[in-house]
Amino acid sequence: MAVDLPATASVVVIGGGVIGLSAAYHLAAAGVRDVLLLERDTLGSGSTCKAAGGVRAQFSDATNIELGARSLHAYGRFAETFGQEIDLHRVGYLFLLDRPEDVEAFTANVALQNQLGVPTRMIEPAEAKRLSPLVDVGGVLAASWSPDAGHCTPESVVLGYAGAARRAGARVLTHCAVTGIEVEDGQVRAVLTDAGRVRTEVVVCAAGAWSAAVGRMAGVDLPVEPLRRQVLTTGPVPGVDRHTPFTIDFSTSLYFHSEGPGVLLGMSDPDERPGFELGRSDAWLPRLGAAIERRVPALAEAGIVSGWAGLYEMTPDHNALVGEHPGVSRFLYATGFSGHGFLMGPAMGEVVRDLYLGRPPVVDVRGLDAARFAGRGSRPELNIV
Repeated sequence: MAVDLPATASVVVIGGGVIGLSAAYHLAAAGVRDVLLLERDTLGSGSTCKAAGGVRAQFSDATNIELGARSLHAYGRFAETFGQEIDLHRVGYLFLLDRPEDVEAFTANVALQNQLGVPTRMIEPAEAKRLSPLVDVGGVLAASWSPDAGHCTPESVVLGYAGAARRAGARVLTHCAVTGIEVEDGQVRAVLTDAGRVRTEVVVCAAGAWSAAVGRMAGVDLPVEPLRRQVLTTGPVPGVDRHTPFTIDFSTSLYFHSEGPGVLLGMSDPDERPGFELGRSDAWLPRLGAAIERRVPALAEAGIVSGWAGLYEMTPDHNALVGEHPGVSRFLYATGFSGHGFLMGPAMGEVVRDLYLGRPPVVDVRGLDAARFAGRGSRPELNIV
C-alpha cells in the first residue's frame, strides 16, 4: 500500500492509539499546521482497542485523579463534541476490599478524590452487594464506589478522534512504520519511516508499549516494558444488565463489567513476564477460576465466547511518563500509563498540546517526567488492576 508521506511536518506524532490521536486532534484544533500522525498498523491496533474500556478517576495520585476526572468529563460529552457515539455506560466503578491495609489506603484515596471534586465514597459490603448483585461479599470489609465512572467502547473513541483530527487539518497515516529519528546537536531534525523521510523539529512519542524503542531512536531513555494482559467475554449471565457496575476484586485484580447479555472479565497474572507476547495462554485460567469461584460464583458456569490479549505499557512505578526530554530538544512523550492510558486519553491530548505550545498544561504533569527515575525517585500509583 502506497503511503502519501509529506516531506515536512510541524510535529510528528508517533502512535495511532487514543493518546496519539487525541494529541493530534488537540494540536490541530489549536491551530498547529501540518500535524502528522504515523501508525505502523491500523489505528488503535496496539493497545487501545484491546482495552477493557473502563473510565474512572479513582486513583491514589492527585495528578492521575485530575487527568481521569478531566477525561471522564470529555467522554461524557464525546458524542456531542465529535458526533461519534462511544456506548458510554456510566454505571459506576466498585472496588471490593478484603484486606485492612487496602481499606485504610482507599479511605485516604477517597478523601483526596473528594478534595479534587470526584464524588467517590466508602461503602459497606451490603451496599456493594446491592450495587453488584453477582458478587459474594464474604470476607469483604468495605468497598470504594464511584457512581459517575463506567466504561465505553475503545474502537468508537478511536474513530471519533481520528475523524476529528482529520477535520481539524491533521494528516493521519496508517501502515507507515517509523524506523529512525534524526537528532543533530541535541535537536530533532527528521523522522525516518519505511515510506521515506519527514523533516520536522518536533516529535511526540505516543507509542505505548513500543515507546522504549522509539525513545532509543532519539537517544532518549523511556523505561517502558510491555506486559501481556488477557481479556475474556462470556455468553449470557443471569443477573447481568446494563446497570451492572465495573466491579473489581482488588486483592486478586479480578474485574468484570456487562458486555451485551454477558460480561467482559479479566485479571492480572503475577507470573506474566515482560515481553511482546500476544498469543492466548491457558496458564492463568486456574487462578482466574479460583478467584471467580470465591468472589463471583455466578460466572463460573458462564460459557466463554471470545477473548484476546493486549499489552500494558508498564513503568517501574506504574505511573505515566509525560514531558519533554531536556537533552533532546522538542522530543515530547506521553506513554507508560501502565493500564490507564485509554481512560486518560482526552486529557493527555490537551496536555501534549500545551507542552508543544510552551504553556502551562491543563493538568500539572511535572511530576510525571521520566527524569524522576534518575533523580527524586519514583512516584507510585497504587490503584491499578
